[in-house]
Amino acid sequence: MSEVPLISIVDDDVLAREGIRELVESLGYKAVAFESAQHFLASSVLAETTCLITDLQMPGQSGLELQEALRSRGYQMPVILVTAYPNDKHPARALNNGAVGFLSKPFDENWLVECLTDAIKLHHKSGRFSAE
Repeated sequence: MSEVPLISIVDDDVLAREGIRELVESLGYKAVAFESAQHFLASSVLAETTCLITDLQMPGQSGLELQEALRSRGYQMPVILVTAYPNDKHPARALNNGAVGFLSKPFDENWLVECLTDAIKLHHKSGRFSAE
């Protein structure tokens, strides 16, 4: 039997963070939410995270910087970035760094569900999904 995927959410906006967490849990996944990149990086769930959903613009470390920090530390989990302040440069940079999705707030929940489904498939296909 497969483990339930763990989705980590990083967003400094508590309403967005909790809304995404509730959506993820309603899909049957485990979810853990963090208010900053630093809190996520210091957590014990890095190796367990199947997919990361992160805000782009946050105090301290941005979502793009978090994505790059994870890659430099050897973590290859799929990343979905969300932002209320889109521009032409961010999606290209995020996708070039391996993001599986880039969504502008407010976003249609179906787009997030689609990105999350793709991310979990990618994680499973890459062999980084453990089975019990």
